[in-house]
Amino acid sequence: MKTPVKATLIAVAVAAVLLVAGIVYALSQQPAQPDPEAGEKLPTVRTDSHVLDEGGPDAVTVVEFLDFECEACGAFYPIVEELRATYEGDIRYVTRYFPLPGHVNSTQAALAAEAAAQQGRYEDMFHRLFETQAQWGEQSTETPEVFRAFAEDLGLDLAAYDAAVADPATLARVQQDKRDGERLGVSSTPTFFVDGEKVEIVEWNDLEEAIAKAVAE
Repeated sequence: MKTPVKATLIAVAVAAVLLVAGIVYALSQQPAQPDPEAGEKLPTVRTDSHVLDEGGPDAVTVVEFLDFECEACGAFYPIVEELRATYEGDIRYVTRYFPLPGHVNSTQAALAAEAAAQQGRYEDMFHRLFETQAQWGEQSTETPEVFRAFAEDLGLDLAAYDAAVADPATLARVQQDKRDGERLGVSSTPTFFVDGEKVEIVEWNDLEEAIAKAVAE
């Protein structure tokens, strides 16, 4: 084999090894969630999950896996806000990302929320996204400029916002929530868990009934 050809093949092989090593390293940086023992439940909350209401020491934990572009999530938004007020102190309310592939702007909206969270303004962006959903939802292309305008309206540091949205770690944070949701059996949004138990939503008041029951126990 001629030396130049041999050198080229070696270079390609080395590049391939480095690429694989890089992928393995990147995956290793994602916090793994071990498979549960027989009969053990997967946790529905991570240490970095966004807690909107802490509640008291005996508070019931309510977790919502949501997609900011999902119309059903938008319909549940005022219901959730009413429940948060009704059960203030009795529930710990946690939200987690679950962007659906059929919604063009769902990931962009989640990135906007996560970028705002890095400036301590997650809940402000949470409200803004649901209150304006009809303006940016169901688009044919992504509209990140809309979310950046929200960040500007909220008075966020735009340089820090832009950096967070562009940072692969921000997307990884969103994707980690979705992977956790999939392991928990989430396939649509909104999906709610009350103290680790998935709530089957058939009627509008099913969530409140599950919360009321858990609070009363």
